[in-house]
Amino acid sequence: MPDAFPILIAASTEEKGKRLDQFLATRMENVSRARVQELISQGMVLVDGTEAKASLKLRGGEQIKILGAAERAPLRAIPEDIALDIRYEDDDLAIINKPAGMMVHAGAGATEDARNRGTLVNALMHHFATLSGVGGELRPGIVHRLDKETSGLIVVAKNDEAHRKLSQQFARREVKKTYIALVHGWPKKDAGTINQSISRDPVRRTRMTTRLTGGREAITHYRAVRRIESNFGKFTLLEVKIDTGRTHQIRVHMATLGHPIVGDTLYGAPNLLRGQLRGKTEPPTLQRNFLHAAELALQHPRTGEKIALKSDLPEELRAFLAEIESAPHVYQNPV
Repeated sequence: MPDAFPILIAASTEEKGKRLDQFLATRMENVSRARVQELISQGMVLVDGTEAKASLKLRGGEQIKILGAAERAPLRAIPEDIALDIRYEDDDLAIINKPAGMMVHAGAGATEDARNRGTLVNALMHHFATLSGVGGELRPGIVHRLDKETSGLIVVAKNDEAHRKLSQQFARREVKKTYIALVHGWPKKDAGTINQSISRDPVRRTRMTTRLTGGREAITHYRAVRRIESNFGKFTLLEVKIDTGRTHQIRVHMATLGHPIVGDTLYGAPNLLRGQLRGKTEPPTLQRNFLHAAELALQHPRTGEKIALKSDLPEELRAFLAEIESAPHVYQNPV
């Protein structure tokens, strides 16, 4: 959001018929449509000197004035009674098997509920008496993160000393993380390493990219578990290990190879598969990304003992994979 107000924007005749919120979202750099709607609802947008609704259809030629930034309710973590799949717990840490669809902590959203409710942090605050405060009030206990639509194992710290020692393990790349991913197509190699820095996309701010210089180092290792050829195309089930933990790292690295993760439409995966499955007219669908944090190994921050846990693929991923594989196919097992 720009710092200098008011902002004046003229609607051209070519904009005739566009909704006001849609028009402003395309004309204001790095401002989402949801943010624009907040501005309008708080009376911060005038069309020819008069407050207007987001749904106003432009005639073309209007003068639009943005008076200032919208006020937003402060983000805060709120204890919520949400069921957790706790795989390990002691006085210093817990390891949770996070479902897909759950944000780790509060994030950007159009409403207070969207930003503050249903997060892993909120569930942790309800279940545990204490959590570390190193990450601040919004992220108590959070040492590392998983994307909203990624399931699997995540470690949380119950006190500051455990948090600092776990963070040191992550920084020294001593924590071992293994993921299972299903990607579109067949990578040329059965195994490989992607070493490409990652930056935030300057145009599409919800995306990351490997196309810019000066990004943060990111290293991903992958191995083909099996290759699948079906009526819905070619797929590869991968085991993926990461040395670094950058935002969207596995997703953007696989997309860079030309093999986006199934379900990950942000990075180029199709919305719908094309093909037929034995008498069915509708192809299988997946309402999440096929990416699962399956293994986590680390040293206990107090005792130094090794903790190693595994998490099987959740039911929705197993079912999707079974549907893909039940279509006519051949396997090409990696050597």
